[in-house]
Amino acid sequence: MALDAVFFDLGDTLFDFAPVDPRAVFEQGALSTYDYLKRRGHSLPPFRRYFRMHYNAVRWAYLWAFIRRREFDTLGLVRRLCRRMNVPMADGEAAHLAWLCYQPLIDHTTVADDVIETLQFLQAQGLKLALISNTFVPPFALDKHLEMTGLLPFFPVRVYSSEVRYRKPHRRIFQIALERSGVSADRTLFVGDIIRTDMKGARRVGMTTVLRQPGLNGRRHRTVDYAIQHIGQLRQIIAALMNGQAMAAST
Repeated sequence: MALDAVFFDLGDTLFDFAPVDPRAVFEQGALSTYDYLKRRGHSLPPFRRYFRMHYNAVRWAYLWAFIRRREFDTLGLVRRLCRRMNVPMADGEAAHLAWLCYQPLIDHTTVADDVIETLQFLQAQGLKLALISNTFVPPFALDKHLEMTGLLPFFPVRVYSSEVRYRKPHRRIFQIALERSGVSADRTLFVGDIIRTDMKGARRVGMTTVLRQPGLNGRRHRTVDYAIQHIGQLRQIIAALMNGQAMAAST
């Protein structure tokens, strides 16, 4: 197989998220934004009401985005919530609040030891790399997190649903990544961890698919060309494909 590029999902593919209580993590972020606004001298409702208002707004926005397969505008939501509380927003302040809300998740995120060396290997083969991620987190926050982990330089092309509004498995989000990278789908490998979004979406546009599941049980899926437990196993698949060798569907 002629191969020009490898595209990746982000969460639970390159970033490993520890098991967390989403509500508790969101509450940590909400408390940071609450304290920030209080220090700025704004009059706010009691924290429990403030937290419920924000948590419920994000839950409903996320549910609607999931149904429509169109991402919601997080910064727009932050501005609307602040208007409801009669809190004026200075330029860039909504982005700062979004970053404060995202920060607690960073403490629960790790990057496996074999990720960077695998990305270095792929670059050494002359392959283009890109990210495609379903996320309502603003692009600047994810870019900052990628920079903190040393992953940002590997990905000149990063396509977030929070930027383009399309969510995987919609064809368009994959097509945007292909267009920005200047490669064709039939010469691109996509690595992700969710069958119904990552694998099915990539397969629809003609990409070869690699499912990353740490607890792989050997089950075969018709939308998956290869399956791996950790990112380091990609090196064997890439080397075999570029050398024209056949491989089993699961590794």
